Amino acid sequence: MTTRQSRIVDRALTRLKLRQLRLLIAVGQHGNIVNAARDLGISQPAATKMIQDLELDFEVELFERTNRGVIPTVFGEALIRHGKLIFAQVSNAAQELDDLNEGNSGRVVVGTLLATSPSLLPAAIERLVEDRPNVAIKIVLGTNDALIPALLSGEIDLVVGRLPVYRYRTNIIQEKFFDERVVMVAGPDHPLARKTGVTFDDMTGFGWVLPPIETTLRRQIDQFFLRHDKFVPRLGVESVSYLANRSLLRESNMLGIAPADVAALDIEAGLLARIDWTVPFGAGPVGVSHRGEESLSPASLAFLAALRDAVKDGRASRPGPV
Repeated sequence: MTTRQSRIVDRALTRLKLRQLRLLIAVGQHGNIVNAARDLGISQPAATKMIQDLELDFEVELFERTNRGVIPTVFGEALIRHGKLIFAQVSNAAQELDDLNEGNSGRVVVGTLLATSPSLLPAAIERLVEDRPNVAIKIVLGTNDALIPALLSGEIDLVVGRLPVYRYRTNIIQEKFFDERVVMVAGPDHPLARKTGVTFDDMTGFGWVLPPIETTLRRQIDQFFLRHDKFVPRLGVESVSYLANRSLLRESNMLGIAPADVAALDIEAGLLARIDWTVPFGAGPVGVSHRGEESLSPASLAFLAALRDAVKDGRASRPGPV
């Protein structure tokens, strides 16, 4: 540890107060010290002094002063991010103690993407509750653009699903479980449902149900469209809800793309039909992301072990329809 770093750490351990971090976060949210001070019930001069003390202790400028207020510097943004993580950890600790007081054996907050919902998560949860019958489990569904920031801020313990390939890789640990592939699906009565050797040209006259624009799969789809004369579906619906997508496909002649594992049961049950077209994009790694095992609670570590066991036993994924 460098002399400067050890000096700052020593100050933080002896002088830093949670109230200062609360103010720091509030100033970042408001962009204004007066409003932040009002939220915390302190005077503006006292708030200004607290920010100045933080800057002296950390030996950096945390905010840039402008005519319209204050803007966090790169140092301010970093400290605000760590401050949010500290408060999230305090909240998690309080929640875990409350769970233990209520007889629960810990709490796990899991972010998930569509790819893992039908197989991997249920298998891991089943294993976890066998070992910890009273564990509290919260599942948050979303895309990586929403889940990974929540993971980094401590609101979520682990994210299970398609691993981000380009973004968010420097501050998280990734563990790959298997490769996901996608299939083209439609309602069972779709004109292409029983056609063999479907081509892309066969599908251009129909509307498409598409993943949200911020997802990796959507970016791959858009690149594919660009390579095919900048194709634009005559009707496009963006949705991350599989249940809504399934209903829309069954009640219309639209086409949709879904992870093979997710669509498999509905195809077997006749609720959807697989279009006979080999999707030339969408394959990608599925696994778990977290901030490091040292940051996980005992219940979260147990859930991580349950995920690994489920994959090892072959319960994490099932073959998609062919």
